[in-house]
Amino acid sequence: MTASINESWTRVENWLTEHAPSTYAALAPPADPADIAALERLIGRPLLRSLVASLRRHDGLLDRWCSLLPGSYRPMSARETAAEWQLLSSFYDKRTADEQGEEADDDFVQSGSSRVLYGHPQLIPIARESGGGCLVLDHRPETDRGRVHEAEATAGVVRGSHEAWASLPALMEAVATSVETNQPLYGYTPMVDGERRLHWDFARVNGRTTHRA
Repeated sequence: MTASINESWTRVENWLTEHAPSTYAALAPPADPADIAALERLIGRPLLRSLVASLRRHDGLLDRWCSLLPGSYRPMSARETAAEWQLLSSFYDKRTADEQGEEADDDFVQSGSSRVLYGHPQLIPIARESGGGCLVLDHRPETDRGRVHEAEATAGVVRGSHEAWASLPALMEAVATSVETNQPLYGYTPMVDGERRLHWDFARVNGRTTHRA
């Protein structure tokens, strides 16, 4: 059974306090309920409870040089999520998506990526990396509801097969286990730099960076 968001956050916080205090210090205080409500009004639907619980724990990271999630993703605040959602949704090609209908969703599940779904207004950005890519939380009422995907302009939306991407609670639990055990998580190994910040190092096999699974 997957641990709750709060249980995993407690594990992550405890590890950061001891091993990466600079990242711990960058954790923002809980989100203002008014900011969460404003985000829900903007996107036109309630946020999934797991996302609300995470925002109520920490409203993103205050230091933009810090990352918390594998792939160097930095969780965003409710206000940052609102701004990123407005930007991403402006790229959504609704006409093409409507023309493809369920076929687009089937292709996404089978192939693991979709340019048609990029910017879909029900894929809510929750974290960002310096290169411009985002993690998005699937709020659509289909099979992938609650699943975490990667989204970036070139590849579109990428659906990882690793069990950690099944939900936000699953991802946070996997992160907690990875930092506690120093074991790689789908090709990324938790490391601490000289400034006591957490970062994630690529695993390499035969000189090549492993791909996300």
